[in-house]
Amino acid sequence: MPLAETVTIDASQFPAQVRADLLESLRTRRIQPKFHYDSYKQAQKWLALHEAHSPARTDPGCLAIYEQAFAAAAGRMSNSGARVIGLGCGGGQKEARLVEMLRARCLPVSHLLCDVSVPLVLTAQQAVERAAPGISGDALVCDLARCESLAQTVDRVAAPTGIPRRRIFTCFGMTPNFEPDVLLPRLAELVRAEDLLLVSANLAPGTDYAAGVRQVLGGYDNELTRDWLLTFLLDIGVEPTDGALQFQVEDTPGGFKRIAADFHFVRHREIEIFGERLAFAAGEKVRLFYSYRYTPLQVRVLAEKHRLKVVQEWVADSGEEGVFLCGQ
Repeated sequence: MPLAETVTIDASQFPAQVRADLLESLRTRRIQPKFHYDSYKQAQKWLALHEAHSPARTDPGCLAIYEQAFAAAAGRMSNSGARVIGLGCGGGQKEARLVEMLRARCLPVSHLLCDVSVPLVLTAQQAVERAAPGISGDALVCDLARCESLAQTVDRVAAPTGIPRRRIFTCFGMTPNFEPDVLLPRLAELVRAEDLLLVSANLAPGTDYAAGVRQVLGGYDNELTRDWLLTFLLDIGVEPTDGALQFQVEDTPGGFKRIAADFHFVRHREIEIFGERLAFAAGEKVRLFYSYRYTPLQVRVLAEKHRLKVVQEWVADSGEEGVFLCGQ
């Protein structure tokens, strides 16, 4: 392992912006997803949760669709190779496997790993290094929702001379935690005519959309998820006895369904953040988390709405996860 890593920090994650985003989250009672990955403690709890409950780690059928998607993307690369750009890379296991597969085909390859969390970016860098030692790579800490010019930011991150110009973007595990019309335009902004995009979506299994979403509710309402989500509140001064975390399925104006988690206060609590005093009354709730569930058809329609064409797709036998290969 290297003795040091160089990480580019985008202005969207500078202290002043993070402070403003945190205060806005608390004032509106809607916590931005990035605040669940901010600290090393939170990142480690999320990684443990991912290992224990993510179908991509526990379901052989789900693992298989990623292998198939990576093989398809690699097969579309020419001898000039590819630059893998992992958006929301998390622990980097999937990006590491894609880089490994590209190198096994003797293709030139480099990578850029991007996440909102410094601990996760560093973890992902190490995962790629273990899978494909010596591959040239860069790291970017960036809030995909806040970055003013994502395409320019990605382009200007320091990169070695002679890197492959054709790019494979990956966006795994991100669509559930973004509003449908927020993330996809950002991805469309990035993907050029010669690029590929691999994006995953959490799906509702079966032919009954509503029943499928209810079926997977138990995958969220568990001890590891509760511990991870509550870490944010406990770290800012809320006590465990101040309320309770409740999960539910809800409809959205766009006709989609999502699983949401709210903390319901049962007693008054005041906290102080950056010199501002915030009060939460008994009976109030704070939205900590939501996760959209889609059907494959919904994913294809959303992609096309934002100028992204799904050229191949793979759905796990369980029906709970899909990977979509997109281009312009």
